[in-house]
Amino acid sequence: MRIKKYHLLLLTLFCAATLSAQETIQPKQMDDAAKGLIYSREFAANFRLHTHGLGFGVTGGTLQTYYRTKYWQFEVGELTHSKEYRQRFNNPSTINGGASRAYKYGKQNNLLVLRGGVGAKRYFSEKAKHKGVAVGISYEAGATLGMLKPYYVELKTEGGNSSYSVRYNEDTAERFLNKDLIHGASSWGKGLREISLLPGAHARFAVHFDWGAFDEYLKSFEGGIMVDAFFREAHIMVEANGVDNNFLFVNLFLNLQFGKRR
Repeated sequence: MRIKKYHLLLLTLFCAATLSAQETIQPKQMDDAAKGLIYSREFAANFRLHTHGLGFGVTGGTLQTYYRTKYWQFEVGELTHSKEYRQRFNNPSTINGGASRAYKYGKQNNLLVLRGGVGAKRYFSEKAKHKGVAVGISYEAGATLGMLKPYYVELKTEGGNSSYSVRYNEDTAERFLNKDLIHGASSWGKGLREISLLPGAHARFAVHFDWGAFDEYLKSFEGGIMVDAFFREAHIMVEANGVDNNFLFVNLFLNLQFGKRR
């Protein structure tokens, strides 16, 4: 009888311990605040629109803590000059079977850019319990490789029955800037084999809004300021009539980001 009492006592203690353990590890520990720690890495695609161009890129990040993510980013895009704008013909002419294309008067080169950098995101607020938004900042710095691609226009021949492609240099300057001779822009691919490199660096700072900061799917938006600096002037436009080129580009930007965590 005494043995049965001991058995009953041991069974009661075992059940109590089991219930206590369940209370310790049950869903309370798996609320939204801990959920973000399930993921260790993230990968996303970016679309960046800034005051003098745009860019497309990819980002890979490591979630270090609930509030901090370190990331790397690679981006390709273009920088434009504040003085360039597209000229259109009221009555496009046709030469060699092709209609004249809109062109940018005085444009000397396209400035294509490759950017690679590292940075971090820091969240200042917790995501709300039900579909809230986490707010924070992001900052990044890295290398920029500029690629100057000559800009070609189509000039009319003397008889006006055909056209030929011309880029800007000392020998073609007068014809290149003569609007009466310009038939339109050459195809975008013209000049790809004549690219010259222009190394530099960049830095960015932004306010960051994340609709999925601690979810599997990443959905964020940010707005901020970015700076690209090159080791020499980027000759995008022909320097005439008060138009100057620079080595420094300061832009405001908006960035959309979509991706996934694992």
